[in-house]
Amino acid sequence: MAAVRKPKLDSYTWEGVDKQGKKVKGEMDAGSVALVNTSLRRQGINPLKVQRRRGSLFKFKQKIKPKDISIFTRQLATMLQAGIPMAQSFDIVGKGHENPSVQQLVNSIKQDIESGTSLTQALGKHPLYFDALYCNLVAAGEQAGILDGILEKLATYKEKIEAIKGKIKSALFYPTAVLAVAFIITAVLLIFVIPQFESLFKGFGADLPALTKMVVNMSRVFQDWWWAIIGSIVGAVVSASYMYKRSPTAQHTMDRLLLRAPVIGVIVKKATIARFARTLATMFAAGVPLVEALDSVSGATGNRLYYEGTLAIKNDISTGMQLQAAMNTTGLFPNMVIQMVAIGEESGELDKMLNKVADFYEGEVDDAVAALSSLLEPIIMAFLGVVIGGLVIAMYLPIFKLAGAV
Repeated sequence: MAAVRKPKLDSYTWEGVDKQGKKVKGEMDAGSVALVNTSLRRQGINPLKVQRRRGSLFKFKQKIKPKDISIFTRQLATMLQAGIPMAQSFDIVGKGHENPSVQQLVNSIKQDIESGTSLTQALGKHPLYFDALYCNLVAAGEQAGILDGILEKLATYKEKIEAIKGKIKSALFYPTAVLAVAFIITAVLLIFVIPQFESLFKGFGADLPALTKMVVNMSRVFQDWWWAIIGSIVGAVVSASYMYKRSPTAQHTMDRLLLRAPVIGVIVKKATIARFARTLATMFAAGVPLVEALDSVSGATGNRLYYEGTLAIKNDISTGMQLQAAMNTTGLFPNMVIQMVAIGEESGELDKMLNKVADFYEGEVDDAVAALSSLLEPIIMAFLGVVIGGLVIAMYLPIFKLAGAV
């Protein structure tokens, strides 16, 4: 049986007069102008002007960010808990969002649901925004008849995960940005400023200091090979990014090095453990079997070592091993985490214990990021002083030497 093709809906703006004679206007998604007029008359509005909404030639489509999905989940959970029907909830959520791309996504899901598709299947058509973990939780909620409660847990989960991702990014962004600015300033000095000093020094007729000679030689190399140096750096970054996305071996190596990095590695490890615990707690509380839950948890950890470790835990549990024993076998989790999991298994409150673990490590990440920010300030100042100040001093040394000779 051939699948029924859904008509394409366009966005229309309309103006009209209601039953009280008051002018009203708004927007509506429909297949044609005639359908808009029919819908407005059913609502008691006499349409005066209906026209298709035209997109601007220079208007770029806004991306849908994970934060948008978190807000959508929270709004949908609130609507369903208030007893509003699902189709009407999607209509309210879609119209209330500022991002047109989110509006299109919500309207697409709404149309699928109105045609008889389950929410899980409708979300599964958009894997770029709703991953397997999201769909599995929604499926569990639909089967158990507790979709509103599951969406509430899912919204809380995504908000906490996005918060911890933001903290990690902020911890990595600051030093990266400073290094990039330092490189640009150094390159400008070596290419444009130091050659001017070099031409000035040629008339001195005396030997230049060793530091000045070294900087002048660096400037000559950079002037001749700047394209190769910059190309090598850009090529290395692009190649590393390409390999990380496509090679499991490269992912394993880079993630292992990142976990071993000083200061940053500790923060990344704590954040990964927090995500592991939070995801597993959410899945387990939703009634998803432990073995099935670990499939989604492995992808949510965000680190190849913990991804492989989670799959190893799943295999061990499938053979009858307890969760805490399987986690201990991987060697990736601190003793405190394993003890908390053991207590949760024995008491039958595994989800609560995992949430406590996640709360603890999220707090640890907060403290570590704050400490890192205060630690980086003097280090970065010292680094910039040595690099930029060293170049300036090297250029003025011959002038000081000449003044001393006079």
